[in-house]
Amino acid sequence: MFKYSKLATVALVAIAAAGGSVRAQDAAADPVVAKVGAVEIHESELKLGMAGLDPQLANLPDDQKRVAALSSIIDVKLLAADADKEGLKDTADFKQRLAYLTDRELHNAYFKKHVVDAVTPEEVKARYEKEIAAIEPQDEIRARHILVKTEEEAKAIIKDLDAGKDFVEIAKEKSTDPNKSEGGDLGYFAKGRMVPEFEAAAFALEKGAYSKEPVKTQFGYHVIKVEDKRKQQPPALDQVEQQVRQLVMRDKYLELLEKAKAAAPVDIQDPALKTAYDAVNKQNAEDAEDGGEEAAPATEGQQ
Repeated sequence: MFKYSKLATVALVAIAAAGGSVRAQDAAADPVVAKVGAVEIHESELKLGMAGLDPQLANLPDDQKRVAALSSIIDVKLLAADADKEGLKDTADFKQRLAYLTDRELHNAYFKKHVVDAVTPEEVKARYEKEIAAIEPQDEIRARHILVKTEEEAKAIIKDLDAGKDFVEIAKEKSTDPNKSEGGDLGYFAKGRMVPEFEAAAFALEKGAYSKEPVKTQFGYHVIKVEDKRKQQPPALDQVEQQVRQLVMRDKYLELLEKAKAAAPVDIQDPALKTAYDAVNKQNAEDAEDGGEEAAPATEGQQ
């Protein structure tokens, strides 16, 4: 049987960190789903709770996530009411933590508004084109091979090819490689993808040619045929859109930070912390100049 209480426990910390309730603007649009004493829990708050669930609950069906989130919100409100009665919100420790959480959520809200939501498709496309233009395409080939155990077998295959027999058919019949059913097709690959002996022999062949001597590697003896040669094709935008978007977001975030630091210079009093902080920022700046792909900061509920 499904254990809601266990899920509620797992979800509790994540929901607490995600923030408080969202007030209803319209009773019809944001109905009350439960009450804890006189305190109402609205649909908007339940959605906020679902968004803040622990990642291990992310794949649960929505109805189970709703119950887990609601159970956790109820637990939070019950104990929050008792904490309020004890005056815990007036303690110095609580006020300090509340101030920190408020700053963090304001950071996340600002980040979402000026970075996440501010990225346009045009910016992503322009950054993609910039990254592609900076890449020097490598040579790559499309090759087939026939793999056998002995040099004698490989030499016999080369004689059959010299006599006009079809490479694909021989591969299907005699190759010991798992891709024999595809006629030994290895697809396109650039240098650095294959073992050195195989790579050297393959890239030395002209388009349409096959190796005239067996090529020995740790796997056995190969007969190789090069089907095509071309420059490596860049990935399509839709294949790397999320990575490119991360780069645009990173640049926007760093720009915001630079402006903020110029307006309010950072002065670190602890010498050891200052040294470490300066080193990290220097490295981040160098990574940004090199076009590194470090992830943008986490948004709400993720830090």
